[in-house]
Amino acid sequence: MVYAYIRVSTKEQNEDRQLIAIQNYGVRPENIFLDKQSGKDFERINYRRLIRKLKKGDLLVIKNIDRLGRNYEEILKQWKKITQTLKADIKVLDMDLLDTTKQKDLIGTLISDIVLQLLSYVAESERVNIHQRQAEGIAAAKAKGIKFGRPKIFDVNDILPVYQKFKQKEITQKEAVKMIGCSNRTYYKLVHELEKKTDF
Repeated sequence: MVYAYIRVSTKEQNEDRQLIAIQNYGVRPENIFLDKQSGKDFERINYRRLIRKLKKGDLLVIKNIDRLGRNYEEILKQWKKITQTLKADIKVLDMDLLDTTKQKDLIGTLISDIVLQLLSYVAESERVNIHQRQAEGIAAAKAKGIKFGRPKIFDVNDILPVYQKFKQKEITQKEAVKMIGCSNRTYYKLVHELEKKTDF
Protein backbone atom coordinates (compact mmCIF):
# COMPACT_ATOMS: atom_id res chain seq x y z
CA MET A 1 0.00 0.00 0.00
CA VAL A 2 1.25 3.49 -0.85
CA TYR A 3 0.59 6.30 1.63
CA ALA A 4 1.56 9.98 1.64
CA TYR A 5 2.09 12.56 4.34
CA ILE A 6 1.61 16.33 3.97
CA ARG A 7 2.34 18.94 6.60
CA VAL A 8 2.00 22.72 6.71
CA SER A 9 2.93 24.70 9.80
CA THR A 10 -0.28 26.72 10.19
CA LYS A 11 -3.92 26.59 9.12
CA GLU A 12 -3.30 29.63 6.90
CA GLN A 13 -0.59 27.93 4.83
CA ASN A 14 -1.52 26.20 1.58
CA GLU A 15 -0.77 22.51 1.06
CA ASP A 16 -1.54 22.52 -2.70
CA ARG A 17 2.10 22.31 -3.84
CA GLN A 18 2.68 19.16 -1.81
CA LEU A 19 -0.71 17.71 -2.73
CA ILE A 20 -0.17 18.14 -6.49
CA ALA A 21 3.25 16.44 -6.34
CA ILE A 22 1.84 13.52 -4.35
CA GLN A 23 -1.22 13.12 -6.58
CA ASN A 24 1.06 13.15 -9.64
CA TYR A 25 2.96 10.27 -8.05
CA GLY A 26 -0.32 8.34 -7.98
CA VAL A 27 -1.18 8.17 -4.28
CA ARG A 28 -4.91 7.55 -3.75
CA PRO A 29 -6.73 10.42 -1.97
CA GLU A 30 -7.89 8.22 0.92
CA ASN A 31 -4.25 7.32 1.64
CA ILE A 32 -3.06 10.92 1.99
CA PHE A 33 -2.65 12.18 5.56
CA LEU A 34 -2.49 15.93 6.27
CA ASP A 35 -1.52 17.85 9.41
CA LYS A 36 -1.66 21.63 9.78
CA GLN A 37 0.74 21.84 12.67
CA SER A 38 4.30 22.78 13.61
CA GLY A 39 7.04 20.28 12.78
CA LYS A 40 8.83 20.70 16.11
CA ASP A 41 7.66 17.27 17.28
CA PHE A 42 5.63 14.29 16.07
CA GLU A 43 2.62 14.65 18.36
CA ARG A 44 0.32 15.20 15.38
CA ILE A 45 -3.06 13.48 15.05
CA ASN A 46 -2.92 12.43 11.41
CA TYR A 47 0.76 11.52 11.51
CA ARG A 48 -0.03 9.15 14.40
CA ARG A 49 -2.93 7.69 12.41
CA LEU A 50 -0.61 7.13 9.47
CA ILE A 51 2.02 5.36 11.57
CA ARG A 52 -0.63 3.00 12.95
CA LYS A 53 -1.56 2.03 9.37
CA LEU A 54 1.96 1.48 8.03
CA LYS A 55 3.10 -2.13 7.80
CA LYS A 56 5.87 -4.17 6.22
CA GLY A 57 6.19 -3.53 2.49
CA ASP A 58 4.17 -0.29 2.48
CA LEU A 59 5.57 2.92 1.00
CA LEU A 60 5.38 6.39 2.56
CA VAL A 61 5.74 9.31 0.12
CA ILE A 62 6.57 12.86 1.24
CA LYS A 63 7.37 15.95 -0.84
CA ASN A 64 10.50 16.94 1.09
CA ILE A 65 12.19 15.95 4.32
CA ASP A 66 11.21 19.02 6.35
CA ARG A 67 7.52 18.13 5.79
CA LEU A 68 8.17 15.09 7.96
CA GLY A 69 9.48 17.31 10.75
CA ARG A 70 12.01 19.93 11.81
CA ASN A 71 13.55 18.38 14.88
CA TYR A 72 16.86 16.75 13.91
CA GLU A 73 16.86 13.91 16.43
CA GLU A 74 13.15 13.18 16.05
CA ILE A 75 13.36 12.93 12.24
CA LEU A 76 16.09 10.31 12.55
CA LYS A 77 14.07 8.37 15.16
CA GLN A 78 10.96 8.37 12.99
CA TRP A 79 12.91 7.36 9.88
CA LYS A 80 14.39 4.39 11.72
CA LYS A 81 11.00 3.47 13.20
CA ILE A 82 9.38 3.42 9.75
CA THR A 83 12.17 1.69 7.86
CA GLN A 84 13.60 -0.63 10.53
CA THR A 85 10.81 -1.34 13.04
CA LEU A 86 7.78 -1.19 10.73
CA LYS A 87 9.81 -2.42 7.70
CA ALA A 88 8.10 0.11 5.40
CA ASP A 89 9.84 2.22 2.74
CA ILE A 90 10.09 6.00 2.43
CA LYS A 91 10.38 8.05 -0.74
CA VAL A 92 11.20 11.78 -0.59
CA LEU A 93 10.11 13.24 -3.94
CA ASP A 94 12.49 16.22 -3.88
CA MET A 95 15.55 14.12 -3.01
CA ASP A 96 16.11 11.00 -5.11
CA LEU A 97 18.83 9.75 -2.75
CA LEU A 98 16.24 9.51 0.03
CA ASP A 99 14.37 6.56 -1.46
CA THR A 100 14.63 3.31 0.47
CA THR A 101 13.00 1.36 -2.38
CA LYS A 102 16.24 1.77 -4.34
CA GLN A 103 19.70 0.42 -3.60
CA LYS A 104 18.74 -1.81 -0.69
CA ASP A 105 22.35 -2.96 -0.35
CA LEU A 106 24.74 -1.69 2.34
CA ILE A 107 26.08 1.19 0.22
CA GLY A 108 22.58 2.40 -0.68
CA THR A 109 21.54 2.35 2.98
CA LEU A 110 24.72 4.18 4.00
CA ILE A 111 24.18 6.91 1.37
CA SER A 112 20.55 7.39 2.46
CA ASP A 113 21.56 7.61 6.12
CA ILE A 114 24.27 10.21 5.42
CA VAL A 115 22.00 12.36 3.24
CA LEU A 116 19.16 12.10 5.78
CA GLN A 117 21.37 13.13 8.67
CA LEU A 118 22.75 16.08 6.70
CA LEU A 119 19.32 17.33 5.58
CA SER A 120 17.79 16.81 9.02
CA TYR A 121 20.65 18.75 10.57
CA VAL A 122 20.13 21.61 8.09
CA ALA A 123 16.38 21.67 8.84
CA GLU A 124 17.02 21.74 12.60
CA SER A 125 19.73 24.41 12.24
CA GLU A 126 17.36 26.62 10.24
CA ARG A 127 14.68 26.24 12.92
CA VAL A 128 17.18 27.28 15.61
CA ASN A 129 18.41 30.17 13.47
CA ILE A 130 14.86 31.45 12.93
CA HIS A 131 14.28 31.52 16.70
CA GLN A 132 17.62 33.26 17.23
CA ARG A 133 16.83 35.89 14.57
CA GLN A 134 13.42 36.47 16.15
CA ALA A 135 14.98 36.92 19.60
CA GLU A 136 17.62 39.30 18.22
CA GLY A 137 14.94 41.28 16.34
CA ILE A 138 12.82 41.63 19.47
CA ALA A 139 15.86 42.70 21.52
CA ALA A 140 16.82 45.30 18.89
CA ALA A 141 13.25 46.63 18.77
CA LYS A 142 13.08 46.90 22.56
CA ALA A 143 16.39 48.78 22.54
CA LYS A 144 14.75 51.30 20.18
CA GLY A 145 11.86 51.68 22.60
CA ILE A 146 9.31 49.61 20.69
CA LYS A 147 6.91 47.97 23.11
CA PHE A 148 5.38 44.52 22.73
CA GLY A 149 2.22 43.01 24.10
CA ARG A 150 -1.17 44.56 24.62
CA PRO A 151 -1.27 48.36 24.79
CA LYS A 152 -1.84 49.85 28.21
CA ILE A 153 -5.40 50.94 28.94
CA PHE A 154 -5.41 54.44 30.45
CA ASP A 155 -8.05 56.10 32.58
CA VAL A 156 -8.49 59.63 33.93
CA ASN A 157 -6.65 58.78 37.16
CA ASP A 158 -3.50 58.15 35.13
CA ILE A 159 -3.42 61.68 33.79
CA LEU A 160 -4.73 63.70 36.75
CA PRO A 161 -1.38 64.64 38.37
CA VAL A 162 0.24 65.28 34.98
CA TYR A 163 -2.70 67.32 33.75
CA GLN A 164 -2.57 69.44 36.90
CA LYS A 165 1.05 70.30 36.09
CA PHE A 166 0.00 71.19 32.54
CA LYS A 167 -2.82 73.44 33.76
CA GLN A 168 -0.39 75.17 36.12
CA LYS A 169 1.93 75.69 33.10
CA GLU A 170 4.73 73.67 34.68
CA ILE A 171 4.93 71.45 31.59
CA THR A 172 3.83 71.64 27.97
CA GLN A 173 1.14 69.47 26.43
CA LYS A 174 3.80 67.54 24.50
CA GLU A 175 5.64 66.83 27.76
CA ALA A 176 2.38 65.75 29.40
CA VAL A 177 1.67 63.22 26.64
CA LYS A 178 5.20 61.87 26.91
CA MET A 179 5.02 61.56 30.71
CA ILE A 180 1.76 59.62 30.53
CA GLY A 181 3.06 57.42 27.72
CA CYS A 182 -0.05 57.57 25.54
CA SER A 183 -0.90 58.86 22.09
CA ASN A 184 -2.15 62.40 21.45
CA ARG A 185 -5.57 61.01 20.59
CA THR A 186 -5.77 59.08 23.88
CA TYR A 187 -4.59 62.16 25.76
CA TYR A 188 -7.34 64.37 24.29
CA LYS A 189 -9.96 61.74 25.06
CA LEU A 190 -8.81 61.42 28.67
CA VAL A 191 -8.64 65.19 29.13
CA HIS A 192 -12.21 65.50 27.82
CA GLU A 193 -13.40 62.85 30.31
CA LEU A 194 -11.41 64.45 33.12
CA GLU A 195 -12.82 67.92 32.48
CA LYS A 196 -16.37 66.53 32.57
CA LYS A 197 -15.74 64.95 35.98
CA THR A 198 -13.74 67.75 37.64
CA ASP A 199 -13.63 71.51 37.97
CA PHE A 200 -10.82 71.93 35.41
